[in-house]
Amino acid sequence: QVQLVESGGGLVQAGGSLRLSCAASGIIISFITMGWYRQAPGKERELVAQITVGGNTNYANYANAVRGRFTISMDNAKNTVDLQMNSLKPDDTAAYYCSAKVILPYGGRVADYWGQGTQVTVST
Repeated sequence: QVQLVESGGGLVQAGGSLRLSCAASGIIISFITMGWYRQAPGKERELVAQITVGGNTNYANYANAVRGRFTISMDNAKNTVDLQMNSLKPDDTAAYYCSAKVILPYGGRVADYWGQGTQVTVST
């Protein structure tokens, strides 16, 4: 069973910074992607940033709303992904979810997993 555990959310003033971390546990052959989504009240869940794992290089992509302010990084050896969030705005307030698409053992099945979510609140 694969589990994703997030940490690092909280309350911050506009213009401040927060760092979210996510650790994956369980038996995983390899990651296809690992990243962060967010969902604000009354809105659909949206992609914030994601890393696609390549052979020798990881590729990062960002939502337009966060590009230039947020940075995603992944430690392939530790199965962790972090999201450094700078210049936070009230519009960034949401529950942030870690996600991973992985290849499992025993047949190479591909599966998607989600963390439980961590709240980020940005005050004016």
